[in-house]
Amino acid sequence: MAVMQFQQLAYFLAVAETRHFTRAAERMRVAQPSLSQQIRALERDVGAALFHRIRGNVTLTEAGETLLPIARRILAETESAYRAIRELDELGRGRVRLGATPSLCTGLLPAMLAAFRRDYPGIELVLHESGSRDLQTALSEGGLDLAMIVDSRVHDDARLESRALFVEDLVVISPKDAPAPVRGRMPIAALRGQPLVMFRQGYDLREATVAACRAEGFDPLFAIEGGEMDAVLELVQAGLGLAVVPSTVVGDRFRRTRFTEPGLNRVVRLAYRRDVEQPRAVRALQEAVVQYLGGGVARLPPGMRPLVGR
Repeated sequence: MAVMQFQQLAYFLAVAETRHFTRAAERMRVAQPSLSQQIRALERDVGAALFHRIRGNVTLTEAGETLLPIARRILAETESAYRAIRELDELGRGRVRLGATPSLCTGLLPAMLAAFRRDYPGIELVLHESGSRDLQTALSEGGLDLAMIVDSRVHDDARLESRALFVEDLVVISPKDAPAPVRGRMPIAALRGQPLVMFRQGYDLREATVAACRAEGFDPLFAIEGGEMDAVLELVQAGLGLAVVPSTVVGDRFRRTRFTEPGLNRVVRLAYRRDVEQPRAVRALQEAVVQYLGGGVARLPPGMRPLVGR
């Protein structure tokens, strides 16, 4: 069917719904004589009158009643096809602003985003690295499309929706060439009096460590505070103190000491705005994250347990 015939069907539907040629022309933003001309051309094409025009009253003929549901279906399917094509084009040139904590940027994200990039090379990825509190603020204010943040933060903001991705164990790290702080697993109470390298305000790791210590009846001792993830790791390596970090960032550089059961861990969630319709490129990354973690694509680091189905 030619483009003009689609336009004729759209004009026909406007008249059928308004029962008025002038109002239909206003809806379609065309001059009324042009609309009437196209309706007459459509009637010639189908070989039957579509409207009764009696003293200003416009009603459908039997042929018009027959054509009406067909026209609606054709126009709806055409719009769906255009929308699908636009979304495919968007996947070829979209842009996604993703926020993540420094530990995720160090441990999980490089391999995951590399896999996504192979599937969608045209989508521009913008990565914003910060603590969970800052990421939540940026997401709520529209500065991010998605954010991987710690569970405790998500429920503070009614504008956010989220999905649990995985549980990540927290461990104590110390220089590899230094004695272990304790033999075997370490109770949280053993952190009492130990100098700690502490993250800056706004990091969930800082708050988790402080809360765990206070639950045992003491305030932690800070040897130095205010660092980002890379700085904390380097300061521990230099011997300034211990640090509580996700097990996924430790690697082979440090001595790793696990906590006694039930230990310390955190749930990482993928958060997004509930009041915003996400572009196709953003939805594609959401689906890719879930597939990567739960579909057997990834070899997840030790200490990380997925919460999405495998």
